[in-house]
Amino acid sequence: MGQFRAADLLRRKPVGRVIAEGGEHLPEESLDRSIGLFQLTMLGVGATIGTGIFVALTTAVPAAGPAVIVSFVIAGITAALTALCYAELASTIPVSGSSYSYAYATLGEFTAFLVGACLLLEYAVSASAIAVGWGQYLNEMFSDLIGWRMPDAIAKAPGAGGVFNLPAVVLVGACLVLLLRGVKESVTVNAILVVLKLLVLLFFVVIAFSGFHAGNLTPFAPMGVAGIGAAASSIFFSYIGIDAVSTAGDEVKDPRRTLPLGIILSLLIVTGVYILVALAAVGAQPWTAFAGQEAGLAVILRNLTGQAWTSLILCVGAIVSIFSITLVVMYGQTRILYAMSRDGLLPSVFQRVNRKTQSPDLNTWIVAAFIALLAAFVPLDTLVNLTSMGTLIAFAIVSLGVIILRRTQPNLPRGYRVPFYPLVPVASVAFCAYLIVGLPLDTWLLFAAWAAAACVVYFGYSVRKSKLAG
Repeated sequence: MGQFRAADLLRRKPVGRVIAEGGEHLPEESLDRSIGLFQLTMLGVGATIGTGIFVALTTAVPAAGPAVIVSFVIAGITAALTALCYAELASTIPVSGSSYSYAYATLGEFTAFLVGACLLLEYAVSASAIAVGWGQYLNEMFSDLIGWRMPDAIAKAPGAGGVFNLPAVVLVGACLVLLLRGVKESVTVNAILVVLKLLVLLFFVVIAFSGFHAGNLTPFAPMGVAGIGAAASSIFFSYIGIDAVSTAGDEVKDPRRTLPLGIILSLLIVTGVYILVALAAVGAQPWTAFAGQEAGLAVILRNLTGQAWTSLILCVGAIVSIFSITLVVMYGQTRILYAMSRDGLLPSVFQRVNRKTQSPDLNTWIVAAFIALLAAFVPLDTLVNLTSMGTLIAFAIVSLGVIILRRTQPNLPRGYRVPFYPLVPVASVAFCAYLIVGLPLDTWLLFAAWAAAACVVYFGYSVRKSKLAG
């Protein structure tokens, strides 16, 4: 609490202390370890599958054309390299906070705070973007069932032809209610929803491939390599599930084993499904038809079959899917805030745990209110690119953390070690940098404004309140 020194920016939290404060020795403020491997894997799949397919194709395909398939492959390779790095750090530092906690132990407090700010941006904006897409499929379902659509004024955000996105706010409210009941109930519901959405996507693939036309794949890359990179950058936000898995560190059974397995398994499932669905979608209709196409996958099925019931099934699947993603992403953000508050970098309100539900209730209310406001008033494309920026920076930091921790503390117990070290973490950083460069200028400017606001909070509050300052 004394005078600020430049050295304070580099102070690191010892790994042993990070683990000790992971809920194992603070029962009055700890979270309950109730998540097994299957539930954790479904948490990662639930936070990932759906966003890039149900929502982002309408922005990614116009940018890359049929080569969006390659964009998904590039994003998948980047995510795979990063997932291996996440797996090592998660098995070494098995606590809540994901890349924030890893950065605190490897790169110092100021970097960790900025990573935490990136994660908060990533989670809040991702949940908002997903919630915006939910209204599109809800409207399509109403159209198929009763021939009625919600007016744009209450179904879209300002800047996208609306005034207030009511469905998005309703979705966030429903997730809030479930999260307040406790994590055990939340992850169980999520696992059920994930299985349902996988079945719905399989249904889409089967029908879409029945109407597959090779001619729809030409010209394959009308926007060239730049278009492929731009699309990969914009869809990368959908891989947030990797980070969401590691935010559950304090609530996972046998975390040193379960965390790395959950991260790798969820990524394998996600990448395979994404590429398969993207190939089926771009083969089923001309790439030029995707631009501005709301509830795109449902429209593809209706056009192929001429039957409203196929579109209805897809809409119901999308509604269920997007609910599960929003649920997990909101969960992840509350745990990041919990970890930062526990370190003194944010006010203590974010770490207060309801003893009955073992859930940070006030934290959850604050997160829900912020996400609902973003979803109600900000257009989808702006949200998508901002989330990609935050995700990519956090992923790059994790990969750097593996290299630093290997050098500074080579003898730490590691439940999993990155193969082909240091090639994998270096390649992960390079791929992340490539995708960051592909993001548009307005995303860079918005992110710079967010980083500046984070610096104001850190230097005005966190640097003096930090538990490492005492």
